[in-house]
Amino acid sequence: MGILEVEILFFFDMDLKLILQIVGVALGLTYLYLEYKANIWLWVVGLIMPIVHGTLYYRSGLYADFSMQLYYIAAGVYGLFAWSRKSEDSGQLKIAFTPIRVVPLIIVMYAVAHVVIYWVLVRFTDSTVPFWDSLSTALCIVAYWMLSRKYVEQWLVWLVVDVITVGLYIYKDIPITASLYVLYSALAIAGYMRWRNEVLRR
Repeated sequence: MGILEVEILFFFDMDLKLILQIVGVALGLTYLYLEYKANIWLWVVGLIMPIVHGTLYYRSGLYADFSMQLYYIAAGVYGLFAWSRKSEDSGQLKIAFTPIRVVPLIIVMYAVAHVVIYWVLVRFTDSTVPFWDSLSTALCIVAYWMLSRKYVEQWLVWLVVDVITVGLYIYKDIPITASLYVLYSALAIAGYMRWRNEVLRR
């Protein structure tokens, strides 16, 4: 392959990464707004985002984040079903604080996911950040499940994910997406306060 072809491929890759980041930011902001408003359409946007983010993460060597996109699609379908389902006694699923009895399950879910994902990354990939990649991915699994149940504290888990992800993405040279997660951090705090106040006002 000649020098010209190499340069063309390099710039194409750079342009694609830029486009994916911009589209990802637009989708991410839309998703966050809908989540903040507890609008069921967030799950529809959440089914589109994995395609964009998955391509970006694969090209950036963030393999755990890439594989998570398949989970996000499945979780999106589940969340859409859970939020739209009605029961005879309580109607649609309501925002609530995380029940104490559920906390041990959440901790075990996180620990198992972190260990398994870390082992996979170390054993089967060339990831240079296996601990942090698996940490943020495991927390995402927990947060997404909590979101599907409309637990207020899911915002706090997302806040931890966002802070870790900012550093990780800066390190991986995808700064536009990293800046999105800075905004995610601020919105996670605002979302937590809004959902918390909604529960307390009942």
